[in-house]
Amino acid sequence: MSVLKNTEVNEVGDCLENFGKGEVLSGAEILLRALEMEGVDTIFGYPGGTVLHIYDALYSCTAIKHILPRHEQGGVHAADGYARSTGRPGVVLATSGPGAANLVTGIATAYMDSIPMVVVTGQVATPYIGKDSFQEADITGITLPITKYGFLVKDIKDLGRCIHEAFHIATTGRPGPVIVDIPKDITVQTTEFFYPPKHNLPGYKLKPNGIAKQIEETVKLISEAKRPVLYVGGGVIASGAEKILVEFAEKLDIPVTCTLMAKGAIPDTHLLALGMPGMHGTVYANYSITESDLLLAVGVRFDDRVTGNVKTFAPNAKKVHIEIDPAEINKNVVVDVAIIGDTKDILETLFNKLDSKKRPDWIKRINGWKEEYPLKFVQEEGTLKPQYVISSVNEILEDNSFVVADTGQHQMWSAQYIKTRRGRGFFTSGGLGTMGYGFPGAMGAQVANPEALVVAIVGDGGFQMNCQELATVAIYNLPVKICIINNGYLGMVRQWQDLFLEKRYSHTDINQGPDFVKLADAFGVKAIRVTKPEEVLPALQEAKAHQGPVLIDFVVEKEENVYPMVPAGGSINEMLGR
Repeated sequence: MSVLKNTEVNEVGDCLENFGKGEVLSGAEILLRALEMEGVDTIFGYPGGTVLHIYDALYSCTAIKHILPRHEQGGVHAADGYARSTGRPGVVLATSGPGAANLVTGIATAYMDSIPMVVVTGQVATPYIGKDSFQEADITGITLPITKYGFLVKDIKDLGRCIHEAFHIATTGRPGPVIVDIPKDITVQTTEFFYPPKHNLPGYKLKPNGIAKQIEETVKLISEAKRPVLYVGGGVIASGAEKILVEFAEKLDIPVTCTLMAKGAIPDTHLLALGMPGMHGTVYANYSITESDLLLAVGVRFDDRVTGNVKTFAPNAKKVHIEIDPAEINKNVVVDVAIIGDTKDILETLFNKLDSKKRPDWIKRINGWKEEYPLKFVQEEGTLKPQYVISSVNEILEDNSFVVADTGQHQMWSAQYIKTRRGRGFFTSGGLGTMGYGFPGAMGAQVANPEALVVAIVGDGGFQMNCQELATVAIYNLPVKICIINNGYLGMVRQWQDLFLEKRYSHTDINQGPDFVKLADAFGVKAIRVTKPEEVLPALQEAKAHQGPVLIDFVVEKEENVYPMVPAGGSINEMLGR
């Protein structure tokens, strides 16, 4: 993702000449008015000294709902979940210094996965900036590598413009987080409210959609290919290209493998769906990529967890990369054709230029791999397999449900076994792999989608990182269903210790953790413990029927490993446990 240089905004730009004249407002009131004009209905925020006047303005604001988490990290992950579940930018507010610094992990999580977010932070008053003042931190400097842009507002007349531009930058091109740092004195000062009718960002130009030459080259490659594969990523979800993707795949009889970020772009039950590729992908997805003669990479960045050894990744295939961010072209894998632009627009253009085609031999070969190497587990008597728990979650899901996974073994099992029906129906921290994301991310999805069933699948380790948000779901009666896959270990790290370090389980045993049922009860949240296979579905159905939040502690087999698995740096067609 390209990063623009952070700027201190010191004077009114030329674009203010066309601002509409308005009433006299304080900086805090201008912020809220600007957020309203951007269509913001929810802020996740935590108060503090430098945002005192913003919170005073919020006291009488009826247009924007404010959700108070119990930690700033919970708030920023919730804003991220709001964005992923809706496609609209999430908004988070925090005070200066430690408040702003507590947002960093969540900002990095959103940046790695290209999630639109506007982060508003308080800052010490302008005369005190740079003097190591109480609760001062250079948050625009700290977050420079993990934001698309950063504003430090030093003139109240620029505040409306900065908010307007922040939303434009966060939501256009390749989406991502933008930070707006507002000194305390700016929130108190008053001026006439102006809001720009257009943007003036000479350093931020979006590339046109595709070039005719590359489009025609791609049409020719697709027409001639005998073994093509669509390898699609989060860019398909971001552009809303799921419908045209499915139509494109069906018209041309091309199987589709979806990265973790694109899960649901094609329904997991579709005959052309290959599941996830890469380290813990399906055997048939990895074999299909390896044996392909044309790889159509759409909205992806050729992540190392997908490619494994790049020298053996799709070795016999021509590669076409459709991507909105030019910085990703040839960064990890050299391609034959690159088409820069919005994935939805480019797929539609290609769709209209191509004739229908069937590839029975290729589909037959892939179906043979599906039959020979299915995802599988054995639910033995006397144990509770985590795969059984997660696959059982499918029984309570509806068309508009959301499943939000944390990071670890359960994340990979969820990617393998949850049958996602649509884009945005499943999401997780992909690029950064943030433990502690799943529960507050689900909380944000529930705030944005109050009538939907939202299920958080979390590990016992990651859940403890933000378990304080049990207070938030209890107070706001957010009916998130929390499924803890409790194996008493930091499971994925333990798996690597098992396979590659002779089972030296160094500091990965967390079996002395809390009693999660008692913990939930302390927050006033209904809780159920499940230890037997026959208890799984009744517990899930009971949780679904309950009107408020529910925590289910699934005590599962302790040393179950995730398979298939490609060892780090290995070739994706050489998998353990296939």
